[in-house]
Amino acid sequence: MNATDHFALFNLPRTFLLDSVELEAAWKNVAQAVHPDRFATRSAPERRVAMQWSAQANEAYRVLKQPLLRARYLCELAGIDLQTETNTAMSPEFLLQQMSWHEQLDECLENPADASSRDALNKQISMALSRCTQEVAQALDAQQYTQAASRIREWMFLEKLTTQLHTIEV
Repeated sequence: MNATDHFALFNLPRTFLLDSVELEAAWKNVAQAVHPDRFATRSAPERRVAMQWSAQANEAYRVLKQPLLRARYLCELAGIDLQTETNTAMSPEFLLQQMSWHEQLDECLENPADASSRDALNKQISMALSRCTQEVAQALDAQQYTQAASRIREWMFLEKLTTQLHTIEV
């Protein structure tokens, strides 16, 4: 088993677009093979290694199953540091849109009973997320990792905004 690459661990191609059924089947095969119960009667070092492989298989599945985490992971494999804590550079158009969405979110927070405003904002964000996901997929599969990294940071913002919108109590 390859401990350095989640895709190799599951014998899957290194692409953003993965078949979720194929991913789950691959994970189950690996998880069965390294499940700690299979090593219960083995030596302590063998049990420890099985536990480590099992944990790695579960972590690899968690990362590859979630599109945003998978996108970030592909950039990391390509040596691209997303600098999510320090790099907030985004296109001027996206920054203007960000300001507009924040204003709309503030209005939704001030008027939590206004479902139509919440729904309209949610629709805008969902459409932007869909576009962003498609652009990230295209950039990653074309191995344009720097371009993908920029869009991934935008995707992360959109996910955070979605979470904030969904926490508004009516």
